Amino acid sequence: MDHSPRRRLVAVVVAGLIPWTAVLVGTELTLVFSFGLFNTNPPELLPVYDYFLRFTAQLPQFIESWGSGVLLYVFALTSAAVGVRWREDVRLTALALAGAGLSQIPVILGFNRRLNYVAVPVGSIVLLAVVWWYYLPVIRRGSATR
Repeated sequence: MDHSPRRRLVAVVVAGLIPWTAVLVGTELTLVFSFGLFNTNPPELLPVYDYFLRFTAQLPQFIESWGSGVLLYVFALTSAAVGVRWREDVRLTALALAGAGLSQIPVILGFNRRLNYVAVPVGSIVLLAVVWWYYLPVIRRGSATR
C-alpha cells in the first residue's frame, strides 16, 4: 500500500472536507464540518470563526470540544502538508488527527442527550481510519519522520 506523504496529505484533506458529525433533529439536518456548521433549514453555512468568536454567549458547553478538534486538525493538516516538501513527524500528525476525531465524542454525546436529537460521528470514524490506514503502518515501520 502506498503511504507516501502526498497520499497521506490527500487523506487528511478529505477527512477535513466530510462532515464530522451529522445531527438530525426531526427532519432538519445540521452538519458539523471542520470549517463550519451547515444547517438545512434554512440552508446556511456558519463558519467556525463566526461560531466561536461572534456567537460565544450562545454556545452549549459540549460543543466547545469541536473547536479543539478544529485546531488539532489544522495542526495535522499543516504537518502533513509540510511532509510533502520537507519532513513530517508522522507520530505528531497521527496524534493530532486522533485527537481531532476523539474531540467529537463530547459533541455527539451532548447532542444525543437532547430529546429528539440524533448525532452520528461520521468524521470521527474517518479521522481515526486515516490514522489507522495511513499513519500506523509508517509508525510501525519505525520511520517516524518522513
